[in-house]
Amino acid sequence: MKKSGARIQSPGASIYAILIYGFLHIPLLILAIFSFNSSKFTVWEGFSLRWYRFDPELIEAAGNSLIIAIFATALATIIGTLAAYGLWKRSSGWIAGSMYLSLVTPEIVTGVSLLAFFQWTFRFLHLQLGMHTVILAHVAFSVAYVAVVVMARLRSFDPALEEAAMDLGANEFGAFRRVTLPFLAPAIAAAAMLAFTVSIDDYVITSLVAGVDSETLPMVIYAMARRGVNPMLNAVSTVIVAGLGTMVLLSERLRKA
Repeated sequence: MKKSGARIQSPGASIYAILIYGFLHIPLLILAIFSFNSSKFTVWEGFSLRWYRFDPELIEAAGNSLIIAIFATALATIIGTLAAYGLWKRSSGWIAGSMYLSLVTPEIVTGVSLLAFFQWTFRFLHLQLGMHTVILAHVAFSVAYVAVVVMARLRSFDPALEEAAMDLGANEFGAFRRVTLPFLAPAIAAAAMLAFTVSIDDYVITSLVAGVDSETLPMVIYAMARRGVNPMLNAVSTVIVAGLGTMVLLSERLRKA
């Protein structure tokens, strides 16, 4: 056992970490490798990009997912940032704590409750389920992620900086825009990336509130997987893992900035 500074480096802990990471990521690596396999089966026959020629159904679903994720992320980021700032200013512990409720509530419960709410509301508005309901549902569960990330950043912010700005002639909005917002920018960007990742990946809630013309990529992938093994799913999954993994890494880097 080797002691370095305040940390103790143990070979056993390193091996344990490697095994855990291997257990989590080796299946993803195998999936990515076989996405370039020319065979339909798990027997390597040669390198090929044939499975990356996606069906029009997949392309349309991917477009729906991107539209939903972009709009939901924009709305959730604005609402979540303002909610976090308001909770920080008011110091309401029980309201801030309730923000975590949506993070621990099972998705099936959230989806059913949103479906019931939309059906009850649309009975008076004469509307139907569609892209708009999916966006609203994604905003509903993404706001908490944004608020939690932004509130974590606000805990290290000195309120005296805003007070100094107002002493120098700025109003409350000016102090927020010129002092607080630049300080929160890395956390807001990280929260937006996290909200985008959660939105584009959601299946359970989306499947409950989507209309017939608003199928997303996870819904189409699940339908294809139920019909049997399709190597095109390996290619789609590889693209999703690579894209979302990059966003998660960027989000974590921005959060620590």
